[in-house]
Amino acid sequence: MTSPKKPDNVVFNAETQKYDAALKPYATSLGAPVIIPTDTVAWKNRSINKINHKVTAKFLELKAEYENMIQEFEYNKLIFNAKFSFEPIIGEVYHLYKRENKETFLSLISPEQCNFNSLGSFYLNADQIWEKI
Repeated sequence: MTSPKKPDNVVFNAETQKYDAALKPYATSLGAPVIIPTDTVAWKNRSINKINHKVTAKFLELKAEYENMIQEFEYNKLIFNAKFSFEPIIGEVYHLYKRENKETFLSLISPEQCNFNSLGSFYLNADQIWEKI
């Protein structure tokens, strides 16, 4: 047996057999308030702008950290390839020099006390990593 068809102005769901006008995402009668979709374009543009700035800032931080790490690696490579006849002590400052034949060597003597070609002074930290002073 079929149920009689409801008039067009009555919101009736034939599948669930219920009146569901209040559940619709749109107005179902002339007296219902107008539903205006919210404009999300401005919000999306602000969010895109924020995420772009955040990603750019993070990229620049990582790039600077990477460059510092590479510089630290190069200093350590330079010192470990240099000649020295002593065991460096952690927490002490040492000085790197270059001879006329382009050979590098590590010394305890500061640049003020000698006239060698100085490449810089370095500190050996607790992780046994050389840091430029």
